[in-house]
Amino acid sequence: MHPSLAARKAAGRRMGAPAATLHAPCSAGTPSESPTPGSSALPATPDLPPARTGRAVWYGPDIMSRPDEWIVSLTEAHVAEVEAAVAKVLAEAEAAAAAASLPVDGSGRAGGGGGGGEEAVKLATQRLARLTAADFPLPTLGPVLESLRGELLEGRGFALIRRLPVERYSRLQAVASFMGIGAHLGTARSQNAKGHVLGHVADLGLSSTDPRVRIYQTRERQTFHTDSCDVVGLLCLREAKQGGDSLLAMPHDRRGEVPAGQRPWFDIPVFSWHDPHVSVFYQRQYFDSAQRFPEARQLTTEDVEALDAFDALANDPTLHLTMRLAPGDMQFVHNHNMLHDRTGFDDGPDATAETRRHLLRLWLAAPGARPLPEAFAARYGSLQVGSRGGIEVPGAIMHVPLEPA
Repeated sequence: MHPSLAARKAAGRRMGAPAATLHAPCSAGTPSESPTPGSSALPATPDLPPARTGRAVWYGPDIMSRPDEWIVSLTEAHVAEVEAAVAKVLAEAEAAAAAASLPVDGSGRAGGGGGGGEEAVKLATQRLARLTAADFPLPTLGPVLESLRGELLEGRGFALIRRLPVERYSRLQAVASFMGIGAHLGTARSQNAKGHVLGHVADLGLSSTDPRVRIYQTRERQTFHTDSCDVVGLLCLREAKQGGDSLLAMPHDRRGEVPAGQRPWFDIPVFSWHDPHVSVFYQRQYFDSAQRFPEARQLTTEDVEALDAFDALANDPTLHLTMRLAPGDMQFVHNHNMLHDRTGFDDGPDATAETRRHLLRLWLAAPGARPLPEAFAARYGSLQVGSRGGIEVPGAIMHVPLEPA
């Protein structure tokens, strides 16, 4: 969402919340006074960043009418390159497992008996967790992905790649394909305290009312938010019977993952104007959840009104973009430039683990990404471009789980 559209009731003042500090770099007005799409109806203000222009500013209905600008369709040659690279990587993993007397086949199951199956798969998934672009050669698709990364970071901020034929792949082959393609866009970062550099988005029959549950493990509607990385990637393995659409708008739960000695909340502006970009960091649940800490700053009525206005703008269908991912589709989103969301979904009464909606997720640290202000260190750890973001816990071994957990 264009930053000048957000939380207008907070114009020019600095609001704080214990899970983050909300800046509102915007002009005076009310949420109903939206500018005409494609224009900036807001006056220049000396202490605010200049209005953004170009491909990075878009409106959902308008960009939906130009799908050729943001959809990349894989050719048969591209798919063949991916499959050859997968075969190479898995053959190398099998050779390493064989050297340790732990054979593993392309399905991700141990072969040859001997009781070493789980350890063999563990070796393969740890190999995938460290995958680089050099490990996964894509002679013609690689340059396409390099160009796409530039468009993510400097252009419209999102892309949809279709279509990888996942229906003919084993789980390990599908995972290896996604990890390899992602390696051409950035370095995979851990998404939880267990060191999982690949996430599984599926309904595990859980509820977000349980404080131990993260909402991507449910079928519930999410809210517009950002994640702790430069680029978020999704690969659809199976879609839901109903719902589960992806939503994007321009502008993690951290339970159990707070390092010793660190406060269980952090102060990061919702909007940061830094060298020379405006970056967004937002998760409404952070603000609301942090209210339980008495020593943290409590939200005022004006704070809540500004947050409500921001949420209302993100949910405005004249602003955001809705897309549905089909099996084999991959979506990549620049996390500092927009918010993302997902509608609630239903897998149907007879759904099983083999038929339910299932997406794979990557958090990537992208080379060439924008600099981030010092405040982001509270959530990202290192601010070094190419190796920042994610969740790092001492002792956790980075690996790629093949099933939801």
